[in-house]
Amino acid sequence: MHITQVNLKNWRNFRTVDASLGLRAFVIGPNASGKSNFLDAFAFLKDIVKRGGGLQQAVTDRGGIGKIRCLAARQEPDVEIAIVISENSNTNNTWKYVIGITQQTFGNRLTLLTHEKVFYNDQLLLDRPNEKDKQDPILMTQTHIEQISANASFRPIETFFNSIQYQHLVPQLLKHPEAFTGKSLPGDPYGKNFLERVSRSPEPTRKSRLKKIEAALRIAVPQLKDLTDVKDETGVPHLEAVYQHWRRSGAKQREDQFSDGTLRLIGLLWTLLESDSLLLVEEPELSLNTGIIKQLPALMFQLQKEKKRQILISTHSYELLSDRSIAAEEVILLTPNEEGTTVQIASTLKDVKDLLEAGMSIGEAALPKTNPKDIRQLSLVGMD
Repeated sequence: MHITQVNLKNWRNFRTVDASLGLRAFVIGPNASGKSNFLDAFAFLKDIVKRGGGLQQAVTDRGGIGKIRCLAARQEPDVEIAIVISENSNTNNTWKYVIGITQQTFGNRLTLLTHEKVFYNDQLLLDRPNEKDKQDPILMTQTHIEQISANASFRPIETFFNSIQYQHLVPQLLKHPEAFTGKSLPGDPYGKNFLERVSRSPEPTRKSRLKKIEAALRIAVPQLKDLTDVKDETGVPHLEAVYQHWRRSGAKQREDQFSDGTLRLIGLLWTLLESDSLLLVEEPELSLNTGIIKQLPALMFQLQKEKKRQILISTHSYELLSDRSIAAEEVILLTPNEEGTTVQIASTLKDVKDLLEAGMSIGEAALPKTNPKDIRQLSLVGMD
């Protein structure tokens, strides 16, 4: 399953969004334009359906409706997300899920549904509020999609949302876990428990994935070989590899000695191999060599096509977008203004299309549009 259409209303930076999605999309824009917030619309749906989550917790984790609603919404209190999902590439069967939320204006200020709808091939399966909701308004504090007893007729959507993965591994969480004590964030978005996740996978699967990752790392990090997982004397899982140097046998190193780029690359490759669910990736170019970055789209595509996996990627990188296989239809351009961030598919922009036809890469054609208007003045700012 993959998402083919997303519509947002008053979500975070966005007054309105109407965007088509393929199996791969690159989200670009200036700092603070809403790249992470665009991806968070999909993570929000996951948080609603995950065990121990629910609508109220998903909103609370984001600071409440006031933090979610677009500042440009003015007098319109509702926030809406609508998602169209294709079952697979071999059929025309589609699901559509629509959720609208607002804040209770009295009492304990709970989040309330304004509406919740589910369609399958344009057939309406769920339409809330229904008569039961109208008789007992407190029911509108919970979605039906989060309730096993209520979502039987559209459970494939719940399963799909629950499988969504977010990848933005922070190497320091793996290198220095003792410095980051306390409760982990829901869904482990920054990879604090990444090593436990690797260790919990079945041994044949784990060994196979690590062998594939090692093959890629031998090219990207030539000194590295024999990547494996081990446990220390207290049972804590680690990654271990041999780094070749002047000694013939090399030296074993664990993740706290790996470079940040190596750890981020391992995390990305593991996650790509892990499932066929929607994957949200934040700036995969961070800490990586330019030559590696240029190869990432092709590498991700090779791993992605085995599972027909959909990937949404936020990036600032010219190198990443220098890959000639990236089509303008796969690039989502965010442009902030006083009325919220606008969203455009790069293929709809004539100047971008003209530059691509002239032989430029999508990075050369589209990324300059993400530069702040007066960026050249930055070097003239006095810091006295």
